[in-house]
Parts: sequence; C-alpha cells; structure tokens
Amino acid sequence: MNSFEAHEVMVTKAMAHQGRVLAWVLAAFCGAGTVPAQNASVTLERDGSTVVLEPYASNVLRVTMSTLKDEATAGPGYGIVAKPDAAGWTHETTVEGDTYKSARITVFLAAPATPQRRPDGSFPKGPRKYFGGFNRGPFMTVTGADGKPVLDMLGWEMGVLNDKDDNSQLNYDRRPEDPQFYQVAATFRSPDDEHYYGLGENQEGYVDHREHKIECWADYTAAGGASFCVPFLVTNKGYGLLWDNPSKTTILPGFNEQTKWISQVGQRVSFFVVAGATTDEMYAGYRLLTGDTPMLPKGAYGLIQCKQRYSTQAEMLSVAKGYRDRHLPIDILVLDWFYYTGMGQMDFIKEAWPDPAEMNHQLHAMNIETMISIWPRFQPGTRYYDLVLKNGWFLHHADGTPEDGLPYDREGSDIDTTNPDAANWYWGVVRDDIASKGFNYFWADETEPDLPPDGGYFKIGPGTQYFNVYPLFHTAAFYDGMRKDMPDRRALILARDAYTGAQHNGTIFWSSDIAPDWDALRRQIPTGLDVAASGIAYWGNDIGGWQGLPKTHIPTHKPLIDPSDARDEVGGYDDYPELYVRWYEYGVFEPTLRTHGTRPHNEVWSYGKQAEPILEKYLRLRYELMPYIYSLGYFTHTTGAPFMRALFMDFPDDPKAAKIGDEYMFGPAFLVAPVTSQGQTTKSVYLPAGTAWYDYWTNKRYEGGQTIQASAPSIRFRFL
Repeated sequence: MNSFEAHEVMVTKAMAHQGRVLAWVLAAFCGAGTVPAQNASVTLERDGSTVVLEPYASNVLRVTMSTLKDEATAGPGYGIVAKPDAAGWTHETTVEGDTYKSARITVFLAAPATPQRRPDGSFPKGPRKYFGGFNRGPFMTVTGADGKPVLDMLGWEMGVLNDKDDNSQLNYDRRPEDPQFYQVAATFRSPDDEHYYGLGENQEGYVDHREHKIECWADYTAAGGASFCVPFLVTNKGYGLLWDNPSKTTILPGFNEQTKWISQVGQRVSFFVVAGATTDEMYAGYRLLTGDTPMLPKGAYGLIQCKQRYSTQAEMLSVAKGYRDRHLPIDILVLDWFYYTGMGQMDFIKEAWPDPAEMNHQLHAMNIETMISIWPRFQPGTRYYDLVLKNGWFLHHADGTPEDGLPYDREGSDIDTTNPDAANWYWGVVRDDIASKGFNYFWADETEPDLPPDGGYFKIGPGTQYFNVYPLFHTAAFYDGMRKDMPDRRALILARDAYTGAQHNGTIFWSSDIAPDWDALRRQIPTGLDVAASGIAYWGNDIGGWQGLPKTHIPTHKPLIDPSDARDEVGGYDDYPELYVRWYEYGVFEPTLRTHGTRPHNEVWSYGKQAEPILEKYLRLRYELMPYIYSLGYFTHTTGAPFMRALFMDFPDDPKAAKIGDEYMFGPAFLVAPVTSQGQTTKSVYLPAGTAWYDYWTNKRYEGGQTIQASAPSIRFRFL
C-alpha cells in the first residue's frame, strides 16, 4: 500500500442519534368570538388591501396580501400541487385584531390603530403621502403551540415600477394585455441566533445564508458558479418559508435584525409558513405542498459515467468493455451533445453513430443503461424548426419572433414547454426519434433556459414575471411523457436547474459547468447542502470539474498522487490526479455519483497507476453501500427530507453545527468530511455533541462535542 492509502475523507457512524429523523376597518367589529373556519381560507381587509390566510395542514399556512383583491384571493403559483385544508382551524375577531389558530400554530393580525385627527379634523398621512408603496400593514405574528415566537412579519410592500427604485424599465417587458407589474416585498424580524438554509443553488461557499445577499434566480454566470432558485428557506427557529413568486427574487437574510424578500415583478405577496419541531417536519410540509420525490431507477444510485464527450459509438462500447473487463461496477453510460447534425434535428451523425439501437442493445446485454443529452433548442433549417415556429411554440419576443443568441450563439431558439401542446409534441419527438433507439434516460440540458427569458414571453406570460419556472415545466415534459408511454419504467432525468416542485419530476440536478480546481471542490460541499436543504434531495456535480484543464498548474505542495504516467490526460496540471481522487471520494458520498468533464478520457483507469486502485476502491465502496443508499432514497420518497444533510438538521441543539459547511451527514449513519485542500494529510473534523462516534476502519470510539485531527494521507477514507 502506498503512502497515499489512508484517510481521504472523514466519515463517521453514530452510536446513538438524538433528534433524527392593510387598511382601516372603520365599521365596528361584529360579535367577537371563536368560530371554526367554515371555508378553506379567511379573507380580511386591511388598509386598502386584502389579506388571505389559507391553511393546508395544521402546521402549513399560506399568507397572501395585495392591493388587488382578485390577486389576493387567487390560488398559489406554479409548483404547488396541494389543496387547502382548514380542518381544525378556528378564527376569532376581537377589538385587538384577528386570530387564526390550529393545534400547531397561532396567527395574529393586529387591528389597525385608531387614526388621530388633526385640530382641523383631517387625518395625517405621514410619509405614505409621498412613499405609498412601502411597508404596508398588517404586521403579523406566528407563534407555536407552546406560545413561543415562530415568525414575526414587520410589513410588506407592493409598489408600481418607477424611476426612483430604478425598475421602471421592466415595464417594457410586459405587453398591453399583461397584468400591471409591481415590485413586491415582505420583511420579517431576524433574531441574532437565527440561521438560514436552502434557497436553491448558490456556489459562493457558505452554508448559512445569514448576512449573505441571495440573488434567487437562474444565472449561468453567477459568482462561484451557476445558480438556480428554489425559494424555500429553512431556519433553526422551527419554521420554513416557501416564497410563492417565480420572478427574480433577492433575499437579504439577517441584515439589520431583519430578513427581507424582494421580488422583481408580481401582483401580490404570497408565501407559505411551514412550522416544524424538526427540520424533517418542515420537509414533510414542503412535500405536501409540492409533491413527493419519486424513487429513482436503481442504476441512478450507482455510477453514472460521462465525459465531454464520447464522440463515436465505438468509443461508448469501448468504455463499457473497459469497465466490464476490469470487473468494475457501472450502471449508466452517458452520451453528451453534438451527436446530431444540427441542434434540434433529433438525429445521429451516421459516420460516428451508424446504429445507435444496436449500440444500446450491446450495452444492455452488459447490464449498462444509457442516458442521452437533449437540448430544448432548434436551429433554423433543421427539420422541426418551421413547425415549431408556425405553431408559436418558441420562447419569443412581443412581436412573436423567437428569441435567439445571435450573433454569437448560433444554436437556435428554445421551445416553450410552458405551452402544454408544445410540451406534448416535444416529448413525442424525443420518444420517436431518440428513445425508440433504446436510450433509457434523458439529460434535459439547459433548463435555465439557455436564453434568459426576461424580456421574452412564455405561453403562461412574460418571461420577466415567470423567470424561474422553465426547469419545472421542461423536466415535467420528460417526466409526464415517460410516465404515460413507459409506465413500467421509473423515470430519470438529469437537469442543470431546478425550481419549486421540480423534485417531483424524477429529476437529478447538478451544479453546472464548474472549474476543475480545489476552490471549486471546496465550494461544492456547502452548495450541495443548501440545495438539499431546499427540498431538492438529488444533487451532484461533475466529479473533477467540467471546464478544460489549464496547460499548467503548480501545486502548493508535492502532489500526493504521481502525475507522471498520466501526462496525456492531465498535461502540466501536476496535482490534478490528486484533485480527481479527492473529488471522487467525495462523490461516493453524494446522492448521485456522476463523473464528467472536458478531458481526453475520464474513466477510473485514466489518471495514472497510483490513482487507479484508489478510485476502484471507492467505486466498489459505493456499491457495497448500495442497500443503505437505496433505503435512503426510500426515506426521501416517503418523508420529503433529504439524506445529504447539513449538520444543523440532525444536531439542532449543538450551536457549533449551525455554520459548519464542510462536513455533513449522509443518512443517519455516516458523518462525511471531505478533504478539499491540495497536499492535505490531516483533516480537522468536528464531531457533533449528543452522540458517540466510531471510526469506520478501526472501531475507535470518540465522544461527541469535540474536534479531532483525522489522519488523511491516502486511500483510507475515515468513517466515524
């Protein structure tokens, strides 16, 4: 055993785990008293606005506020599948205000204060005479069954777009027939010890969002790496908040003792409060609202082998044979883009892919399934472009012309799968032209969409208003099609972006086209933990990074893996074999194990003789853990809770766990602390309090509530 064969990643096993799993009402109040809620919602008038309280369970409440009554009383937005349920809720009106109560939570909206007249009999308007859109009432409090505060709403805003707020230009993004645009916002009290998690994918490298501005929208060019928005915020204070607005939304958590949500466009403030004694109870609420996470096909929990890109049928078969000849496990082999003669042609270059059906037949005979990349774009001149154009099925400008990326991007226009006719047709083409050749699963790439929708128009409305919804609709086109036409097969879709409810579409997500360096690896860990905390359990990344390798890279320390026999693969990137090994070790303990990147080869035998046995060891370890991992998938399916879990979820009483973003629980048994620094041979690992921990390899016992220095010189990955 060489010197690199000891402890890559610190993983620990729990001996015993605790805690698992707003206007005046000038008329007199009529008959104060407590009455059962007769309807599925309570509608109140406050300060020229309508407030609607709509329960979905005893611990789940939707709150809607608008100066437009029809908007306040309308149903929730895209991604919400649950129906209101007011069973057990009661409503009481007194001179103090309105109380709406269940066995789990109490909501109180104070009555408006009595206006004070001036001596001349008039009423002062205060600053709202000049600043009418900001900080409207009512001010709302939510408390738990024990009387403790859960959420304190300080105010909300609904303002027309204007020059002062520098958003008037957004009015150009709506047509005359579209609803009026407003900027909408809400502000909540933020206690000093409140912490914030979730909100989709942000790759800046922290797990607790407190005092970090979040730009919640799909942005391929975001700092640190691509972002996407799942506006579900989970806290350590007994509640989660699901924001019901798909436009670009900025969240300011914990600044100036407040947390503020600001959506670029909307006609109301709408959000769900999900109370929970544990985080898993919050995820049960998210599951109720947005749908379950389906069980994936078993192969999705094994190795998904990919690179950018396998360019011929012969190469695909050769890679499969390489795994089988070495007696190495593999489940899914992926065909990336540019196998076609044109984007949207839905064909195969004959010289490179003479018989895709026969290729799949041979791969299936080796017990290997296949996934294929399919973009939502169609180039002019390809066989379906004119049909899609004629039917108005492209994301388009106000005059109906399709959006495109010209003059730099020549890959055509995005199909608008928010249009059900377009979505059904699109799946039919995928089924007949691609799936019919034996491909099992689908990589629905570029679900941002690739061409940003703001300024354009979907079937459902302006892209500016519905900026974040495309991943939900586009993955649903594949999922619904597979359920209809392949009912005996579990669906599996790979997508770059998510939105509220997209977990219900049999989809796994990844962190887009990240860099192949140590900094990117470090930031993947908190990134993935927050995606999982958003209710999106199946997330992973391109093991090794997607971008091409630099010609040279000078390591800080002497590489722990010798690169000399991998020069054709890594060039002058001396520490890349070490980086790839560390990344692979981490990948084994992600919900999905998928290797991908822009390199000549990308198989476990591609990175030199010293790296190969280590990679093989961890690949086999993944499959040794398969029964455990598969059972975790079922746990997520039935509960809605993720199984890659930031420490705050399972150790809420340990304050040190709140901000730790470089280690996590992988299910109830394993604490994982990946090594993410070049040349690192020890790892500082915090063992959460409340349980004892055992070293997976040596069975040595450690008490929780302490930091240990774990040896990590090589292959011996640490499980405690």
